[in-house]
Amino acid sequence: MKIMSGNSNLPLARAIAAYLELPLTDASVRRFADEEIFVEIHENVRGEDVFVVQPTSYPANDNLMELLICIDALRRASAKRITAVVPYFGYARQDRKPGPRTPISAKLVSNLITEAGADRVLSVDLHAGQIQGFFDIPTDNLFAAPVMAADIQARYGDQSLMVVSPDVGGVVRARALAKRLDNAPLSIVDKRRDRPGQSEVMNIIGDVKGRACILIDDIIDSGGTLCNAAQALMDAGAVSVTAYITHGVLSGAAVSRVTSSALKELVITDSIQATEAAKASDKIRILTIAPLVGEAIRRIADESSVSSLFD
Repeated sequence: MKIMSGNSNLPLARAIAAYLELPLTDASVRRFADEEIFVEIHENVRGEDVFVVQPTSYPANDNLMELLICIDALRRASAKRITAVVPYFGYARQDRKPGPRTPISAKLVSNLITEAGADRVLSVDLHAGQIQGFFDIPTDNLFAAPVMAADIQARYGDQSLMVVSPDVGGVVRARALAKRLDNAPLSIVDKRRDRPGQSEVMNIIGDVKGRACILIDDIIDSGGTLCNAAQALMDAGAVSVTAYITHGVLSGAAVSRVTSSALKELVITDSIQATEAAKASDKIRILTIAPLVGEAIRRIADESSVSSLFD
């Protein structure tokens, strides 16, 4: 098999390749003067099982086009099988129609990846599980929960923990993490969102007094919801609030918002390449998912079970 990468997250691709003890495929992904994307593969991939590592994070449209053109180049170079490894699947939050005359962009993006020539997709913590059904090709959705649970046990295992979902929609994810933490109790933040990107914490469901709270979610974007939830938990008597988030989008003033919040620490994975501001913040720590993704790639190539990774 071969590992190829676009420009979206080269450090992660290199870490995955290092885990698999393979070199990255020699290829160039560059721009013409008018910003059109051009991909050239400098080695033979005919008959190969190729994995293209390319999160579709900011700038989402550029990184998505890079992925599509990489897949097309591989298909025309006669690769035997092409797997799109998309640790962060952009447009995933547009997975339904929230109102009349609005798109379901996650379905459109899944169609584009399929039509470009991908034979299967590998992602991490899709925003909504049903997005797997948007693809007409095999799709594996990995979970960062085992990586997070190991880190939580190492750092907070001796404390009285409470796993907290920042909204009702994340309860299944929070319950799965709580189960890995010796069936830690579960709490929910009940909030009302007045308009996109803003939220108001209304109530805490569950007794968090005297507990070290672990907020769990898949995406942190502007950080408003998370910071409001952290403050509400502290006001309710929590000892500390630490957030574990898979995808650190961290747009706009999110880093400064997190830095000045009631959060003790924000832990994100390297599914998205962290900005310099995020790396410099003393409240943000990064966990790597390279071994998790690398092992999943190995099992796909060997035609062995991927789901047993999470047993």
